[in-house]
This record gives sequence, C-alpha cells and structure tokens, in this order.
Amino acid sequence: MTPNALKAKLGSGLLSFPVTAFDAGGRFAPDPYRAHVEWLAGYRAPVLFAAGGTGEFFSLTPREVPEIVAAAKEVAGDTAIVSGCGYGTEMAVEIAQSVQKIGADGILLLPHYLIDAPQEGLFQHVRKVCQSVDFGVMVYNRDNAVLQADTLARLCDECPNLIGFKDGTGDIGLVRQITAKMGDRLMYLGGMPTAELFAEAYLGAGFTTYSSAVFNFVPGLANEFYASLRAGERDNCERILNEFFYPFMEIRSRAKGYAVSAVKAGVRLQGFDAGPVRSPLTDLTERDQADLAALIAPWKR
Repeated sequence: MTPNALKAKLGSGLLSFPVTAFDAGGRFAPDPYRAHVEWLAGYRAPVLFAAGGTGEFFSLTPREVPEIVAAAKEVAGDTAIVSGCGYGTEMAVEIAQSVQKIGADGILLLPHYLIDAPQEGLFQHVRKVCQSVDFGVMVYNRDNAVLQADTLARLCDECPNLIGFKDGTGDIGLVRQITAKMGDRLMYLGGMPTAELFAEAYLGAGFTTYSSAVFNFVPGLANEFYASLRAGERDNCERILNEFFYPFMEIRSRAKGYAVSAVKAGVRLQGFDAGPVRSPLTDLTERDQADLAALIAPWKR
C-alpha cells in the first residue's frame, strides 16, 4: 500500500488497536489473536494497528512484532494493518524494516525509550526511521516525544512518506497549531486513552478520526458513537458517554495500567482467549472484572 493510499484509509473511518493474545505462559498466541482480529475487521475498521500501545508493544521483543503483524495480515482482508514501532532509533529502524518485509501497510512510531530529547534529536530520530522504509509512517505525540509544529513541518518537507500525526498529549492548543500549519498534508488521529472522551474537542481542532480502544470488545457501540459524532448527533453521543464511557473511565482509573488491562479484560469477557497482560501491567481484580462484565452485558456478542 502506498503512503497516500494508507493516508486515505486512515481518514476514512474509526480505527483501533487489537490487544495481543498471550497464552498462560505469556507467549504470543496466534490462533486466538487471529480470531479476534478477524472479528474486528468485520466491523468496518479501515485500519487496525497490530502490536500497538493497547497491543502491549512495550512488552514485546523486536522478534515478536513482525510475527504478530503477519498473523493480523492473514485474516484482515481489506483492512489495512499498521504496525507499532519504537524504542531508540536503530531498534526502531530494525522493527520498521522487519514489518515492511512481511507486508505491513505502515508503522505508527511510538515514543522512544526513557529519556527526554530536544527537538533536533526528535527530528533526526523520526527522519531516520521514515527514510529507512518506503511505506507510510505516523508519529505519535505523547510523553517524552512531543514534536512542535515547526519540527513537524521540517519532517514533512524531508519525508514524503510521513503521512499521519497521532496525538496523546491532550494539548488542544498545540494540536490546533499543528492542524492549522500543516493543513491536509497529514492525516490527524486522536490518541488519548479512551479517545471518545475527547473526540468532540479533537474534531473541533481539525482531527478527522481517532483510535478506539473499546472497539476491541464493543465494536458496534464504538461505531455507533463515531457515527453520531460525525453526524453531529450530540444527544446520542451524550447518552453513550453517560451509559458506557464515563462508567468505563471510572473502572479504568482504579489502577495504573488499566487503560490496557481493562481493554484486554473486555476482550476476554467477549469470549476471546486473549490471555493475561504481561508484567509490569497487572490484570483486573475480580471485583473490577465483575463491574466491567456488568457494564458490557448489554453489548455481549
């Protein structure tokens, strides 16, 4: 898939990041993973991000990433598969090239590991990764990797395959500056945890879509909210926020790491053998899982 074709796909609908299935020993479990991705691909997701943040990229080895991406590609049909990518520059280049070889349609470049870096360092990092591959690249602004508008503009000038910008900072002033400066040069993706809580604000800031973590286990509800948002049906959006997303946020906020662990629990509750999260995350307590089960009961498959 060409970078421009991926850019068009990214902007055409709701996106999501499948959880990565593990067996009881913590090893990647390809069969239940493929079953889950195939189910999600049937809900009109134009792009799924394999081995992304919700897919526990931070706990995967570089060898596992292309294996997971290949498993997703086997069952995705017309759904494009974008791979997570990250860590230091040399490791990110290796991951990017490895997933390109097995047929990924692009990468999402997650923040580099541990240290803060100046804008020039971030520029050099993103540029080297972009120039190491031919397919489309999205950058993820969050934590210790926050590109400013001028840095992003320099990257767009030098990297034709940089086609997307995902934001997880919640800094509406910065993202509005970026969308105003870059216009349609990039596709803009909302990436806050439980993105639906911020979707209306990001839509107003010029973002075309967002990635929905809960699409992993209530894809029909996620699509309904997205359609209502794009249609300006504010009453229905508020109903879904009050009936589902705010109660889910309360469960998600009970422990650090639950932004991933609660999603994986939801996938298990829908009947997929996704297995446990890897450390340093922890799974939901019995009480928290029971509360989540009651919340998603109306949307059981």
